[in-house]
Amino acid sequence: MLRWIMGGRGSQGTIEKSAALCIGEEQPKNCFTELQVLKGHFDIVRFLVQIDDFRFASAGDDGMVLVWNVETGERLVELRGHTQQITAMTTYTFIKGERPHTALITASSDRTLSLWDPDSGNRLQTVSDLHSSVKCLLVLDHLDVWLSGGNELCVWNRDFQLKCKTVHHRDAGITAMVDLPKNCVAASMDKEIMIFKLNLSEAEMSILAIHHLADHQDTIRSLININNELFASGSHIGELILWDTVNWTIQAYEHILWEEPAGDGQSEIRIGQQKQSEMSIQHMYSDGELITAAVGSGLYVYNAVMKSIVAYRKVAHDSDILHTELLDNGRVMSCSEDGSIRIWELQDLPLAAEPASTGFFGMFGTFGRSGKQAGAPTKKLLEVPGLRSLELIGDLIGHSGAVQMFVSFGVKGLVTCSADHLLIVWKDGKRESQLRSLALFQKLEQSGGL
Repeated sequence: MLRWIMGGRGSQGTIEKSAALCIGEEQPKNCFTELQVLKGHFDIVRFLVQIDDFRFASAGDDGMVLVWNVETGERLVELRGHTQQITAMTTYTFIKGERPHTALITASSDRTLSLWDPDSGNRLQTVSDLHSSVKCLLVLDHLDVWLSGGNELCVWNRDFQLKCKTVHHRDAGITAMVDLPKNCVAASMDKEIMIFKLNLSEAEMSILAIHHLADHQDTIRSLININNELFASGSHIGELILWDTVNWTIQAYEHILWEEPAGDGQSEIRIGQQKQSEMSIQHMYSDGELITAAVGSGLYVYNAVMKSIVAYRKVAHDSDILHTELLDNGRVMSCSEDGSIRIWELQDLPLAAEPASTGFFGMFGTFGRSGKQAGAPTKKLLEVPGLRSLELIGDLIGHSGAVQMFVSFGVKGLVTCSADHLLIVWKDGKRESQLRSLALFQKLEQSGGL
């Protein structure tokens, strides 16, 4: 069994956690010094979707979808129609007349799908005769169709006409989907990944399951695209697998285990003796080269191209991390059940680093099932070249409940949503001050005051 093992949980874990929590009020590298609280929801807000450069939509357990202006905080429209919680939401851009138009697709526990116009607030299309609620949505722009996944996989066109479907009688159903080359789609179902192929050569479109990947040992929690050559999946017990997008072979397999001190030495604590949530990969994000993964309350950055660890922090939050992303400036952001949003900077390790007991990832390269069970030796941390550290440079405290996710609008700000029913727009205080001063000068000029 391949594994990587991260330090002890005694004094070392205490020091790391203390360092993460005690950043203080002086955060010179944190530009988010202003915030605007947006109210409108009456239950947990779970989803945020960016519509364009200045608008976004929020949705959650109250069944409402609200469209906001990120610059002003104005609530633009309310999309009402679902009677139960929203389970998935995405944007769908198509040509309307001669101009591209972005609509919203939502799925709900009331077993309906809806297409919304975020400009007018009108519900353009709806489907209400589904056999089960939809858990995930995927838009295939190049085919001008979109997919809904649950206990059945359905293919729809822009007019909400069902083109084809395939049924899977499983309790878990399809929980995530990613687009693959050659009109293929990968869909996670419990411990397996099914590969489906859309057949466009026939008079009527069809979708068939052509392959299944059964290398995970526990429920798959995250499934993402990396680039044209790779996609990745992460499981409840910390398995991270990189797959080839064309032939679906394993390109790298990593298994996360902790190590705890026991008596006079350090001993391995096996999965059955630990809280599995400490190793569960709740969320992953990739910029095409790097992957950032939320594993329990820890953060890990991995180079998918080089198959090597870049940086890690075993304890990044007090509770499980629910969402993480790589920002445009190369920094990492994470949000957690503990109600905080944190910004991390990749920094080079000092030359005189404190000795570390164990490595991060077990082995790198291409491994099949036989490779996973070979019991290969672990790699020491100091043997990993180019290892960097994740240093906390910003701690955003404003929510009183678990922060579900966030969306970055670059210089315009950052939007977060939470179990406290609130949205917060975090803004660059220096930039906002300059904009206010500029607006004041312009107003004085117009009124003849200058």
